[in-house]
Order: sequence, then structure tokens, then C-alpha cells
Amino acid sequence: MIFFEGTRAGQVWKGIFILVIAFFLAQKLGLNTLDWILTKLFAISVIAIIVIFQPELRFGLARLGQPHLFGAALKEEDVDELVRQLSSSLFFLSQRKIGSIIAIEREDRLKSYISSGIPVQAKVSPELVETIFTPSSPLHDGGVVIQGNTLVAASCLFPLAQNPYLSHALGTRHRAALGLSEETDAIVLIVSEQTGLVSLAVGGRLTQGLTREELSQNLRDLLTPLKGNAFKNMNRSGT
Repeated sequence: MIFFEGTRAGQVWKGIFILVIAFFLAQKLGLNTLDWILTKLFAISVIAIIVIFQPELRFGLARLGQPHLFGAALKEEDVDELVRQLSSSLFFLSQRKIGSIIAIEREDRLKSYISSGIPVQAKVSPELVETIFTPSSPLHDGGVVIQGNTLVAASCLFPLAQNPYLSHALGTRHRAALGLSEETDAIVLIVSEQTGLVSLAVGGRLTQGLTREELSQNLRDLLTPLKGNAFKNMNRSGT
């Protein structure tokens, strides 16, 4: 049920609950035709649930199967420095409508996605991030992965979200960000090439149109262990 929270699946559950109530009412009131229809419907409900909830079940099973290897947490001053560098980079790119996608590794390892890209192994800096995503750069196509305060790889391939209910207005970058955040607990940052809006994806949820202050606060909450489980509690809008 936690995996379904905030998704379209939550609305589907309400519809199923109404059907269950209708089934018991039909039996109570002797509505034989309606009782027969609902009985046949429930007979195929297992298959229907698998089809309807496929994206949520896939996300849940992927999360259950992942190892939770706790790496060394960044110190608070390192978190602040990383947040400053990324905020500066993203809003520089935003002003120029240069598309970008940045994944920050947390507990779940991103090794398979790192291996799909080009090794960089350099400290995060606005100049580095801006250079990578400049359209003429050979590394601009794909995403970058950050471990701690190190940009470890660029031009990485991320999985696209499989949720059929996603808005058609979302481009490939946003779908890749959601896909990676469904498969792992990574924080994924996106700049839209069309609108210049800065977005954040985490836990399969997308928050769009962040201001610099909102982005900085969300990143600090997500990256600082002492802040608690912001992964579940941060305010989200969008998908």
C-alpha cells in the first residue's frame, strides 16, 4: 500500500472497494443478475490486478530485491557544498534551456548505470557540469552519476519509467529520471530543454518547477541523515 501511495493505483483501489460493497449489497438485496456479474468479475480479479497494478508491483519487487548497502554519509559541510555546486549548475543550465539529468547515489548502488557511461572521476563543480551538458560536448547525451561529492561518470543510460499513466507532455529525460527513481533510491535532477524548469525525481515521484531555494532545501533534507526520512515525508507535486 505504501508503494501505491500517491499513484493512480490509489484511485483504482477506491473503485475496487466500491465494487466489493456493491457485491455484498447485491447478495443482501437478492439482486441475482448483479450478483452473478460481480461473481464472474471477481473470478478473474487476480489477473486483472496484475495487469492494472503492473508498474506499482514492478516497483515494489525491485525495491524489495535491492541490497541496502550503507556507504559513508557525507558530512554536513560537504552536503552544503554539493548542494551549492549543483544549484548553481542547474540554474545556469535552466536559464539557457540546456537539458540535463543528474543522478545522486544514496544507499542503492548505481554500478550498472555507471558502467553504461564514460568514466569521469572528478569533484563536482559548476564548470564541470555545465561543460558536460553543453550541446556541443560529446558527453552531453545521457545522464551523469554522482557518488558523494564526486562526479563518477557521464553519458550514462537510465531506464525509462513504465507507468502508462504518465503525462504525454513528459519527455525522455523526465521519464528516464522517474525510471531510475523507481528502480533505486537515487535522487535525480532534471532541467527541461523545452521549458528550462528544474525538477526532482525520487521514489518514483516527480516534483517540477522548483525554485533555487526549494531545490536546495529538498536536497539537504534528502542527503542529510539527521534530517530523518525525507524520502517519504517531503512535499511533492506533479506525477
